[in-house]
Amino acid sequence: MNQFDSEFAQYQKRRILFWRDQPHHSKEGFSRYYFDCLVRIYRYLIPEGTRVLELGCGEGGLLNALRPSFGVGLDFSSPALAKARSRFGHLQWIQGDAHEPLPNIGYFDYIILSDLVNDAWDVQRILETIKPVCHPQTRIIFNFYSHLWNMPLALAKKMGVTTPSLPQNWLTPHDLRNLLEITGFETLRSWQEILLPARVPILSTFANRYLAKLWPFAHLDLTNFLIARPLLLPTIAKASVSVVIAARNETGHIFQLIERIPQMGSQTEIIFVEGNSSDDTYVEIERAIKNHPELDIHLYKQSGKGKGDAVRLGFEKANGDILMILDADITVPPEDLPRFFSLMANGTAEFVNGVRLVYPMEDKAMRFFNLLGNKFFSWVFSWLLGQPIRDTLCGTKVLWKSDYLRIAAGRSYFGDFDPFGDFDLLFGAAKLNLKIIEVPIRYRARIYGETNISRWRHGLLLLRMVLFAARRIKFN
Repeated sequence: MNQFDSEFAQYQKRRILFWRDQPHHSKEGFSRYYFDCLVRIYRYLIPEGTRVLELGCGEGGLLNALRPSFGVGLDFSSPALAKARSRFGHLQWIQGDAHEPLPNIGYFDYIILSDLVNDAWDVQRILETIKPVCHPQTRIIFNFYSHLWNMPLALAKKMGVTTPSLPQNWLTPHDLRNLLEITGFETLRSWQEILLPARVPILSTFANRYLAKLWPFAHLDLTNFLIARPLLLPTIAKASVSVVIAARNETGHIFQLIERIPQMGSQTEIIFVEGNSSDDTYVEIERAIKNHPELDIHLYKQSGKGKGDAVRLGFEKANGDILMILDADITVPPEDLPRFFSLMANGTAEFVNGVRLVYPMEDKAMRFFNLLGNKFFSWVFSWLLGQPIRDTLCGTKVLWKSDYLRIAAGRSYFGDFDPFGDFDLLFGAAKLNLKIIEVPIRYRARIYGETNISRWRHGLLLLRMVLFAARRIKFN
């Protein structure tokens, strides 16, 4: 055994003996309130019924609280695992070291490292061990104490009000992002939680649900959270595509749309959802379908109201692996769609959003107050979602159908009052921690008809939606 391996063995032996002698090896040991806060946060991040692996699981309370369809907990403490097995026999418990290769236990949707990295000998080595159990959509979630809490926690341990521990690493979010990058992972977002880790009536809830998310209090939070994904190429080399077009009073654009939408992937399907127009839009689409029998075009009539309702009908009927929204007014050129497709097909993105606010727009493409509204909502969304969002209301959005089905299944969490469907998809993508990439496009002015958007009425509705989503996403 070389000197490095000998030091590692001594480090682990000391920790195994230390935790063996502790009466409680559990996240509940800090305080029951802190544990309850972790459960609340992780339940928001991880849907029930998924495959979850927790490294450093202790007595298993957190893993059990997530109600996985298949849950595996790994820890080096035999007393802690004995208690986990007695309490939660329906889950699988493995005694082992997170630094060592994992047994053949399949792939996981979520991998949790809760309060582990600051206690690890070699974080990079642990990250290498979890790569074989990741698929391209796996999310790795970390939480670890902020360095600012080094002295307060040391004092709390001396006073006996929290679980004892051995010397810690005290990684910063930057340190962990760097370790993830050099081991083939990509950070999706990071943030802080839990300003007051003890139960104080009224004050704890207010501090941790609201103040902990706001500047400057967020910098004082106890716990850093970070979500990452593995940089693995998807297995679908040639995905099929469905382009969904909501069309209401767009007679003058139908011919151009058909002529200009490019073929992408293994098959490109065009789905029109006609919204009870007062002009000949429906008849024009029927005529285009007859004139282009070589194309895979489908037409449906909308029974509800609003673009969001039309898009949902189109997505429901779509057969493609990748779903695209294209506005019928051709303000976004159809020729830009392959840019969106390539980002999805090569695994760079899991959700692609168009951005109209980078390149100069054509005259009259967007009115001044609409531009101000878009900039305001982009700032709010970037803060809410933890990922930069330059343009929330660009009509062109692209995602995998499998992810859309997950968004649709959880739609009730945010409510069902988005007339456009843009916020609905962005909220859902953020809730699933999808990798969002934005593609700048050159925004054109309409050549036919008038917009169906009422800037003030719809603007107030969108503001109401943002306030509702803030409670569900930021202040949950």
